[in-house]
Amino acid sequence: MPFKYLTNLPLEQAREKYTTFIEEMGFIPGRESVPVQSSCGRITAGAVYAHICAPHYAASAMDGVAIRAADSFGATETTPVKLGPDKFVELDTGDPIPQGMDAVIMVEDIVREHDGSISLHAAAAPWQHIRQIGEDVCAGEMILPAHMEVRPAAIGAMIAGGVTEIQVLKKPLVGIIPTGDEIVPPCPDPKPGDILEFNSSIFSAMVKEWGAESRCYPIVPDDPEKIKAALKQASSQCDIVILNAGSSAGREDYSAEAIEALGRVLCHGIAIKPGKPAILGAVGSTPVLGVPGYPVSGIIVVEEFLKPLIDRWFYRSARREEKAVATLARPVVSGLKYREFVRVRLGYVGSRLIASPLSRGSGVVSSFVKADGILTVPQGLEGYEAGEQVELRLLSREDRLKNTLVIIGSHDPLLDEAANLMHLANPEVYMSSTHVGSMGGIMALRRGEAHAAGCHLLDTETGEYNISYIKKYFPRGGVKLLRCVGRTQGLMLQKGNPLGIRGFGDIIKENVRYVNRQKGSGTRILADYLCRREGLDPGKIYGYEREELTHTSVAAQIAGDSADAGMGIFSAAKLYGLDFLPVCTEEYDLLINEQSWDEPLVQQLVSTLKSPAFRKRMEELGGYTLENPGELIEIDF
Repeated sequence: MPFKYLTNLPLEQAREKYTTFIEEMGFIPGRESVPVQSSCGRITAGAVYAHICAPHYAASAMDGVAIRAADSFGATETTPVKLGPDKFVELDTGDPIPQGMDAVIMVEDIVREHDGSISLHAAAAPWQHIRQIGEDVCAGEMILPAHMEVRPAAIGAMIAGGVTEIQVLKKPLVGIIPTGDEIVPPCPDPKPGDILEFNSSIFSAMVKEWGAESRCYPIVPDDPEKIKAALKQASSQCDIVILNAGSSAGREDYSAEAIEALGRVLCHGIAIKPGKPAILGAVGSTPVLGVPGYPVSGIIVVEEFLKPLIDRWFYRSARREEKAVATLARPVVSGLKYREFVRVRLGYVGSRLIASPLSRGSGVVSSFVKADGILTVPQGLEGYEAGEQVELRLLSREDRLKNTLVIIGSHDPLLDEAANLMHLANPEVYMSSTHVGSMGGIMALRRGEAHAAGCHLLDTETGEYNISYIKKYFPRGGVKLLRCVGRTQGLMLQKGNPLGIRGFGDIIKENVRYVNRQKGSGTRILADYLCRREGLDPGKIYGYEREELTHTSVAAQIAGDSADAGMGIFSAAKLYGLDFLPVCTEEYDLLINEQSWDEPLVQQLVSTLKSPAFRKRMEELGGYTLENPGELIEIDF
């Protein structure tokens, strides 16, 4: 009677059944701690947060002199301002800014006088040519989410953020057991009948390419008991085992018997050619693949079944570089003299790939961590307009970009936390969030360039948040408003409040250095409203035009003693150990493109906002109230 395989499953069905099977058997990745310097290519076991700001002090961005900006006010080409040696300090690029000084003049713009003084022919703006505390990374900010590959730029970002050791997923150890009486170790002069054993070398190289480690065991002869002994040893020492040869229907094919004796055989026979005799099984929680001896068959089986196991271990899929055409969400301005490489975040909104340029500062290494693509601006071209179609080089896979939720708008740390929770729940899901302020988010939605926008826009006449703006900019509807959180906004102050600030009106005092958010952000709109209410002239508030893009970056300036006060959320103040003077509790909601509402990415975001894990994380951050997050707010258009 001819031999019959136990199964003849189609490839996809076999892979699906095996995935479920190994999960039930307890196949999970281990963790280990590694120094950041040796973490390249590893996969983070959990989210990585910055311990310190980068830079952690206000630093000169140019060679020149540090001055007090106010000392230069009034300087023009015809009426230069002269500063004595006691009014400036010579600096090189990277030097700390001396106490009491808040601007740097480039050496090219200085006229040196014979008496040691200098003349300035243009006024300096406060904080010009100064790298702000946290310009690259702010303490407490997420540098990398969980289950993300560490790239070279990320190593720099982590070290800059004071992280020296991280938890990563342990590299799976793949044990390779070659079997057969006729095979011999590699040698230059095999005898007739000897088959050189090179499958182990092939498989070892393949698993190394996929990020795993291998252990090749000595050749085992075609003896059932010796094969079982070798399999028992390997399955106790390794995370995955390849049992090579002995899976077919020959008289000395004992692999299935050995696996069944020690564990369980799920499938013996897959409907593929070559590769039909493959065995899918496990010994305890260790997956075991019975791989045919013919090298082409073996390679196919290993690619089709072992690689998915390793990818699953690392929560990732194979990556490949491609070029793509994308629509720019914001303009890119470039000088004519250079060929420039601009890092961008990418994600599909409908059928369009949307590119949001990231920070282009020379010291902002974290932008490379976040980049999904590189846009090249050729020499001689001034740049590209918003809405223009551009070709770029992909750093992220096409399938990842199609599984990326694009959020453009107001900043809040909860977006990073929601992205992390979504990615933990589904490793194929990502979020691209770009912080351009609430109004910037509304404009992006109007242009169809985002799935969602973070908004906290106050109607100063009604005290209502967001709805009047939605009716103004979307008079015919087309958007949904998703309740997110209430959050406490107020003045973040230096620890101990050394200047005795008691209310928003005190920021106009002569000795108070203020730091603001960018125009168009909800926090800036709130600050402008408070100025009007308190009768304050913004032009007389020192630093009112000094702008930062996030709450954490405002907090970093105050904690680093380059500012005394700034509007922000309680969670940012708490993160930096600052004093906090509450002003109001505002609504931070998410405006959703109605056409995107039913997409799985948006629905997963809704589920995440409603989850206990999200609520727990918000409570840990502090300063948030959660009243039915993820609920739709009715709007009467």
